[in-house]
Amino acid sequence: MSGNYRVLITGANRGLGLEFARQYAQNGWQVLACCRAPQLADPLQALAKAHSNIQVLALDVADFAQIDALAQQLKNTEIDLLINNAGVYPDSSSTHINTDDWLDAFTVNSISPYKITTALTPHVAKSRLKKIASLTSKMGSIDDNTSGGSYIYRSSKAAANMVMKSLSIDLQPLGISVVTLHPGWVQTDMGGSNALIDTKTSVTGMRRVIDHLSLATTGRFIAYDGQPIPW
Repeated sequence: MSGNYRVLITGANRGLGLEFARQYAQNGWQVLACCRAPQLADPLQALAKAHSNIQVLALDVADFAQIDALAQQLKNTEIDLLINNAGVYPDSSSTHINTDDWLDAFTVNSISPYKITTALTPHVAKSRLKKIASLTSKMGSIDDNTSGGSYIYRSSKAAANMVMKSLSIDLQPLGISVVTLHPGWVQTDMGGSNALIDTKTSVTGMRRVIDHLSLATTGRFIAYDGQPIPW
C-alpha cells in the first residue's frame, strides 16, 4: 500500500526494522524510525539521508519514561501504522539460565510492546488506517513447540502473543486492528547467516499481511507468507 500515510517503527536501525523503513519510505510513507542510539545507527542515518520522508527518533524500548516522552513529543501526530519490531534473543539453550537475562527479555519482548501500544493508542486511533503490527515468532507458539529449549525467548514471545491478543480485543471499539506477525527465519543478526529468507522477502510478505489487516481479521497470528500460526 502506497500513499501519504505515517508509520512508526521500533528497532529500525538494522535487520527487519531497517527494511521496513526502507520499503515504506520507497512507497511514499512518512516514516518515524526509532532506535536506541541514532548517533550510532549508520545504516539508518544513511537511509534517512537518501529519503527525506524518514525521521530518525531516539527510543530505548526498555525505558518506559522515554516511551511516555515520545508519545508526548508526538501528541499531535497521527500514526496510521505502529510496528513493534524491537526485540532481544538471549541465549537460554540449557536449563541453567541467567534470570536477569530472562527479566530483561520480558521487559523488551513482552512489556514494551504493551507500553508502546498503549502510549501511542491515541495517535493510532485518530489516523486513517488504525493498524498495529507486532513482530513475534513461531517460537512463541505453544502448539508449535516440538523441540524444547530457548526458555527465555519462547516464554517472552508467548507472553507477547497473549498481550497483543488482548489488545486486539480491547482496541477494537476504537476501530484499531491488531496483528501478531511471524517474520520467518530471517538472515539478520538474530536469525544468523543460515536462515532461510532475507529481510526483503520477509518484510515484503509482512507488509502484504498488514495491507489486508482489518477489524474483520484483527487478533490473528500470521506468518510473513500469509499462513496462520497456531497459538
